[in-house]
Order: sequence, then C-alpha cells, then structure tokens
Amino acid sequence: MADVPDAAPRPTPLTRWRAAVGVLWVLVAAGCAWAARGSLLESHPAYGALLAAVLVVGLLLLASGARRRRRPARHRVATAVGRVLGAVVSVAVLGACVYLVPLTASPEAVGAMVSVDGVRVADSPTRIVLTPPAGDTGDTGAAGPTTGLVFLPGAKVDPRAYVPLLARLASRGYLVVVVKEPLDIAFLAVGETGRVLDAYPQVRHWAVGGHSLGGVVAGQEAGSDARIGGLLLWASYPLSSLADRSGLRAASVSGTRDGLTTPADVEASRAKLPAGTTYTAVPGAVHAFFGDYGAQPGDGTPTTDRSTAQTRIVEASAALLASLSG
Repeated sequence: MADVPDAAPRPTPLTRWRAAVGVLWVLVAAGCAWAARGSLLESHPAYGALLAAVLVVGLLLLASGARRRRRPARHRVATAVGRVLGAVVSVAVLGACVYLVPLTASPEAVGAMVSVDGVRVADSPTRIVLTPPAGDTGDTGAAGPTTGLVFLPGAKVDPRAYVPLLARLASRGYLVVVVKEPLDIAFLAVGETGRVLDAYPQVRHWAVGGHSLGGVVAGQEAGSDARIGGLLLWASYPLSSLADRSGLRAASVSGTRDGLTTPADVEASRAKLPAGTTYTAVPGAVHAFFGDYGAQPGDGTPTTDRSTAQTRIVEASAALLASLSG
C-alpha cells in the first residue's frame, strides 16, 4: 500500500501571532511617519531612524509569520513566554513611537526658515543657525556677532517652531543656534551646548536658553560650563539650584495662563535661581505662545493674542542678551 504524504503544515498559533504583531508594527511605523510628515525630514534624524527600525522589525515578523511549520508540544512554555515578552516590548516600543510624534511647526514658522528680517538661516540635521545681517548694528563686530544664544526646544516640539521668535533676537546682532534634539527630547542633547560653543570661538559672551523641558536642560548646562554667562528660561525652571553660580545672569519669562509650567511652578523655583534673576510674567500668555506650533494638550486658555505675547517675550529675552555684552 502506498504511503500517504503528510498534509501540508498549517500555520501554528505562534506564527499567526507573529504575523499579527508584524502587521501592528508596520501600521504604527507608517501611521507615525504620516502624522510627523511635516517635520520628519527636518528635525533630528533619530526619530526617522526609529520609525525605519520599527518598520523593518514589522516586516521581519510578517515574513516569519508567513512560514508554515509545526511546533512540538514541548515548546509550548517557551512559546507562551515569548509571546509575553514580545507583547511587553511591542507596547513599550510602539507606545514610544506614538508618544514621540512631534508638534509640527506652523506654516509661518516653516516660511521663516528662508529669511526673517534679513537674518541668514542655516539648517543642518542637528542645528539651525541664525546669523544677523553683515554690518548690522547691535552686538555684531567686524568678525561677526560677539554674543550668542544656544536654544533648546521644548519636548516633542519641531525646532523650526522657534525660528520666528529667535530670528527677531538674531536681527539685533546676536548669533542664535537652535539645537535639534534626538527624538525632540532635550535630555538626549546634553553636551550639545558645549559643542556649539566650541564651534564659535569668536563669540565672547554666551547664554543658553530653552523652552519648557529645554529650559530644564539649559539650566544644567549653565551650571556645568563656566563659559556660559546667561540663562534664558521660557516657561521653565531649573531642577537643581543655580543660586550660587557666580556671575550667571538669568531671566525667567513665563505666561500667566500657562497650564503646563504654571505661575506657581515659576514662583516655587525662585530659590534655585541667582538673586539678580529678572522675572517677566506675560499677561494672558500660555505655554504654546513661546513657539509657533499651534495649541498644546494640557495648556491653559489665553486671554491675550499670540503677537502681543511674543513681543513681550522677545523684549525680555533681548534684555538678557544685551546685559551680557553691556
């Protein structure tokens, strides 16, 4: 009697599970890329690299799940453990991808990347450099600006969102360097301020500043680098005390209607800043007025317009930079 060939192997529960997880990884990578399409190629390349890695893993899981094979019963425990670990990793990685979708700069901010008030804008994968017009008045000498500001964006905010405001500072004769943070998280850009200072030895007076989480990290940088003479906090405050930082000039600019860095938060931080710190509370301003990226979840309700608030922000910031070279 002729042997009857075995039936073709069917997909096991494990291969079906891999295929399902693979589909999820591919969909999340594609969805996040679409949601971040306005800034994905303009910000630091780390987020794009993360989404590309997630896509590759998803495709590999799909390919693995497409293979038809039987799995001996003795591997059931290992299979169950693998599923649990895979689920934990998937939740962590895919959740991070969704959380890190950036707040994209407004069309007006994107347009400012060409030129604002004659300020030259140089864009690279890790920085945006704003240089005042040659021969401008203010702090520009024969060899260029002698006072500079290194600026760290807020968490998950497209760095281009700060260009319109910061260009108004640059137009007064100051060099401004906006750091593009990996994954748009300032803590991942620790040390970049020092590299910026090294790149511009002709600048004699430096301030470091930042918005929200960027300001927190700016405070750390100001406390660790003696070359930094100024600290500019936009809707932010330091985590550790800078009260004894000799010679540091600081300015805290905040909004009275900010729902994220509240007036109470700013007030509580006073003991951590130098005694001569200047405080500017912009009436009716909210957290999202410190950049041009639209509304922000959890923020307060403004009682003034963006233009009026931003004029106050620029003036308070310019006063700090002027004090460094005065």
